[in-house]
Amino acid sequence: MSDLIKARYTRLKEEIAKHDQAYYLNDAPQIPDADYDQLFRELLEIEKEYPTWISNDSPSQKVSGYANAVFSPVVHGTPMLSLNNALTEEEAIAFDKRCHEGLLSQSFEYSCELKFDGLAISILYEYGRLVRAATRGDGSTGENVTDNIKTIASIPKQLLGSDIPDRIEVRGEVFMRHSDFYELNQLQRELGAKEFANPRNAAAGSLRQLDPLITASRKLSFFAYGIGELSPVTWLPISHSQLMASYQKMGIPVCDEHCIANDVSELMAFFKQIGDKRLSLPYDIDGVVYKVNNYAFQNQLGYVSRAPRFAIAHKFPPQEAFTTVLAIEVQVGRTGAITPVARLDPVLVGGVTVTNATLHNQDEISRKDIRVGDHVIVRRAGDVIPEIVSVDLQQRPQNTQPYHFPLTCPICHSHIEKLAGEAIARCSGGLFCPAQRKQAIIHFAHRRAMNIDGLGEKIVDKLVAEKIISNPADLYKLQHSLNKLVQLFYVNANDSSKQKKGQDLAEGKQIQNLLSAIDGSKSASLARFIFALGIRHVGETTAKDLAKSYRKIEALMDASLEDLLKVRDVGPVVAQSIVSFMSESHNREVIEQLLASGVNPVEVSELVLESPFQDKTVVITGTLPTMSRDEAKLLLEKHGAKVSSAVSSKTSYLLAGADAGSKLEKAIALNITVIDEAMMMSMIDQAQ
Repeated sequence: MSDLIKARYTRLKEEIAKHDQAYYLNDAPQIPDADYDQLFRELLEIEKEYPTWISNDSPSQKVSGYANAVFSPVVHGTPMLSLNNALTEEEAIAFDKRCHEGLLSQSFEYSCELKFDGLAISILYEYGRLVRAATRGDGSTGENVTDNIKTIASIPKQLLGSDIPDRIEVRGEVFMRHSDFYELNQLQRELGAKEFANPRNAAAGSLRQLDPLITASRKLSFFAYGIGELSPVTWLPISHSQLMASYQKMGIPVCDEHCIANDVSELMAFFKQIGDKRLSLPYDIDGVVYKVNNYAFQNQLGYVSRAPRFAIAHKFPPQEAFTTVLAIEVQVGRTGAITPVARLDPVLVGGVTVTNATLHNQDEISRKDIRVGDHVIVRRAGDVIPEIVSVDLQQRPQNTQPYHFPLTCPICHSHIEKLAGEAIARCSGGLFCPAQRKQAIIHFAHRRAMNIDGLGEKIVDKLVAEKIISNPADLYKLQHSLNKLVQLFYVNANDSSKQKKGQDLAEGKQIQNLLSAIDGSKSASLARFIFALGIRHVGETTAKDLAKSYRKIEALMDASLEDLLKVRDVGPVVAQSIVSFMSESHNREVIEQLLASGVNPVEVSELVLESPFQDKTVVITGTLPTMSRDEAKLLLEKHGAKVSSAVSSKTSYLLAGADAGSKLEKAIALNITVIDEAMMMSMIDQAQ
């Protein structure tokens, strides 16, 4: 029997390590928190029965988390530990009992706070000035995210007041409010980018951006809840609640939802109070935290392995309900992603009536063996997205059949494909599929693609809704629809001001400018044209490589998988994506229509063979004095460089402008040659 238990114990350690990496390093949890807690609880029970098996690599002996090597490391002077969890009221009561026993029944009080669902952060201030910020990482070493933390408006760069220690490390949580999360995902949808599963993933992903400008564009929030390094140590108040009050005076954000409790009944009252208002809070929490308030008593209780004895996280139970799967359908996203959705018998989950649940992909359906007619457990994952947790096989009706993905798109009937190494299946009718046409046209007109100025998302929405255009080729027929365009944008003929605008447009202003931009795009470069087609995995750099290799769009349309693999930086996934796109008759038809409309992609010019940037990898950072980053990128690529977004050991040059941040630090650490705009121009001029 012990052999079986030992095998299970080993498997649990591997599973927990895998899920820790997915959650803390990749910001992409694979299972709900409640399931993770159960795995961890099972591991602890085995270790309690077999304590000799415990080793330093056990998850119970270390803080869950990872420090990403992309960021420079920060060693925490005082380790950032985890909290043990209480999953039931009985376990919370047991915690209170242990505290009383450890303090020899001395009278004490608790500080009660919320357990935020975000990313733990350490912020170091020296003489009141913010000098460093780091993630928790593995508890001992975190990631330096100072530049990104400085973009969060609520975090003070300079502390307020005169009662400030020489050195203080503020610890707390970076998170994203619900309103900011929904706004970010709306923007992601508009850009055709991947949406975030929940606010915690969005916050963690935003904070770990290599470019602080991206972090700055996403609204993050912060609450303090603890302290690390401190000098002089005599500054420390007597209690945790007094520290929080001092933080507020210094301008550091502290959550208003907190209280002091004198006994276990008041702990339970706070837990119930927060549980009742949980859904109305503007941010996600997954429990409350109880801490012995007095610091002297905290020191008396001490620590055990990965967590303090004086604090515990009392977690809310997962919000689940049983219901029945009425049907399984697939939805086609704006980028062609095929997402299966379960239609459910309506059920109340966490105060919300749930009628649909995402099934993610075919692999997920097969793994859980979800079928139409099944009785299932539904959970609001992260209290946001409904998902099916499991199937009750004992209640499975007879004659149910396993679900299989359709082979063709339900919208346009193009083939559905799933590339090797990808979990998501996609419709291959990119330029033709009605579900994708808006995104395809917007991408086609982008300034880095065909550069059709004036063709924004709102105009595309109207043109598609009124069936004036259905694919990019129709843009080049708009000159025959001038009256329709005027009527479309100025429908209220009774408004004299709008009539005047309509007359102006008809005479050749905004609409004529748009038509001129469309006509001017006919001579776009072949690289821009290839990129504009929106072939999955084909970005600007790959499009340039393809243009250099094939010189004509017709040659690329007929390229074989073997030929494509000979192109620089084109691997099997990219090659297969191109072949699949070009083999779809609908896509070829649109390309032929574009060519017939007068679109004539200009062949790329030969590279300057003597350029010092030939076949070199260059990264651009900071603000250049006379040109934009895009302009510098085009110039470098014209002279044979490959422009990358991240500094690595393969980087040849870092082109740095004003306010260069972490990329400059990393380049210096890697001994990479740093140049400015003047040096770049001089190198190019000397070569010519």
